[in-house]
Amino acid sequence: MQHMRTLINAGLVTLSLGWAACGKSSHPSGSNGNNGNTSVTDSIYAPVDPSTPPSIGLFSNSWQAKSFNVPATTAGTAASGSVTDSLTINVNKVLVKVPPYVYGNNSNLWMGQIVTQPALMGYLKDLSPRIIRAPAGSVSDVYFFNDTTAAPADAPDTLVNADGSYAVSPYWYGGNTASWTLALSNYYSMLAQTSSTGIITVNYGYARYGTSANPVAAAAHLAANWVRYDNGRTKFWEIGNETYGSWEAGYRIDQSKNKDGQPQIITGALYGSHFKVFADSMRAAAQQIGATIYLGASLYSSAPASWDNTTVQTWNQGVLSQAGNTPDFYIVHNYYTAYNTNSSVSDILSSSIPVTTNMMNYIQQQESAGGVTAKPVALTEWNIQATGSKQDVSYIAGIHAAKTLGSIIKNQFGEASRWDLANGWNNGDDMGMFNHGDEPGAPLWNPRPAFYYLYYFQQFFGDRMVADSLKAINSDLTTYSSTFSSGQAGTIIVNSGTMSHIVTIDFQHFPAGSNYYWYTLTGGTDNGNFSGQVYVNGTGPSSATGGPLTYASLKANSAALTGTIRLAVPPLSAVYLVADKK
Repeated sequence: MQHMRTLINAGLVTLSLGWAACGKSSHPSGSNGNNGNTSVTDSIYAPVDPSTPPSIGLFSNSWQAKSFNVPATTAGTAASGSVTDSLTINVNKVLVKVPPYVYGNNSNLWMGQIVTQPALMGYLKDLSPRIIRAPAGSVSDVYFFNDTTAAPADAPDTLVNADGSYAVSPYWYGGNTASWTLALSNYYSMLAQTSSTGIITVNYGYARYGTSANPVAAAAHLAANWVRYDNGRTKFWEIGNETYGSWEAGYRIDQSKNKDGQPQIITGALYGSHFKVFADSMRAAAQQIGATIYLGASLYSSAPASWDNTTVQTWNQGVLSQAGNTPDFYIVHNYYTAYNTNSSVSDILSSSIPVTTNMMNYIQQQESAGGVTAKPVALTEWNIQATGSKQDVSYIAGIHAAKTLGSIIKNQFGEASRWDLANGWNNGDDMGMFNHGDEPGAPLWNPRPAFYYLYYFQQFFGDRMVADSLKAINSDLTTYSSTFSSGQAGTIIVNSGTMSHIVTIDFQHFPAGSNYYWYTLTGGTDNGNFSGQVYVNGTGPSSATGGPLTYASLKANSAALTGTIRLAVPPLSAVYLVADKK
């Protein structure tokens, strides 16, 4: 990226690396920027918020100003050695006000009644995901929220798999209070205890496999009854989960049991027409109870491959042509890396930015081609799906999470929920953020490395993403910069490479204060390239995997803010930095 040397602002020449607090130029070639040889008059701090983009839209309604909480500190030292990169942050150029719901996660029905687990609930409160999805991905399409032990009479005993074989219906129930599952009442309790809002996926599959005279009306009525039962607690609702997928209940149905003439295999056009029936019923229910709800429709997140089935090939066109402008937002899912592949570190970390960018570009292109109004976009499931080397539970997954979250914000998604809170060890192919009790050498609910990368992201990323410019020696580094409404400014620097970097950091138009603070997250030495450990400012876990459980009280490095910052960025690391205001 071209490195700006000067700005003309209100008739004053302003060095792009100037500091309002010290009035000195910076020297990215390697000096500390404090020699005072050049006096600079910096322009004032005067950020201007852009308008809310359509891709965020209604998800910005709950935006709130954010204050930086200065952590306990220990004396840190500026990096020595030759500078490799220089970062300039323009605090006046706001790219986007950060939507509050991009930090979300997914619950599921096999986590257990987790509100009885104080350790996990404490971690969730600290993580503060703000929004937690329910009930459980694909299980949503076989979930009956208001039943306890048995499905309705018009839910068949067997469902049809994609290949035409039959399977005993694996129904799940919101009223099941057994210890191994999560009752709906305890999902709501989890939301309350963690100060989170909900996003709920209703059972669309029932509209397909139901055996009543009008299965679509029956499924829509079930969804509307959930809206009534919810009684205004939840604003965001999804109609079905990955409804284009051959793995979903309802993708293929037994036509001999169907009474309204539906095709054997689902299409986007069919789903789009059914979406309007659900929308009518659910909105009528919301109106009855005086609640405001928003309804999301499933779209495919990327251009179909040549080998994708017909359903996927025509999914988006069919949904948009039939649903029109009925949806309030669109839903996409993405697992970034190649399916069931032993992906390398490079494969994983290089996916964050292009996959996120291409996904948003594709959805916007599809909206335009479909002739519909641009809508907010929610990425309600995301993670990596690498297998074979314990990638999912490694610090590399944590680096990927930080890098992806920054790209989600930069690409202006309205909502994002990572998959998921807890799953199953499966020899390390476990996307869960917390150990469900089956990971060797780790205590129950032990946070995985990704927890730490996302925890510090929220602590050190403000409520506005601002523009930055990196003059770099190579493509290792990714930066995401922000400001807080309380006045501080900062950056997150992710190093996806194996080279150490020394970066100078300067802010434009910033009334710099006395100090800056930073945490550096690195991996351990176990398990080759995919350590299951994370070290925070050199402090590691007390068990075989995870990170320091003292994360909330762990002292940040701090140094005097007297000019250009010099920061060491180790190989395969993430550095979270915030500078004081004047």
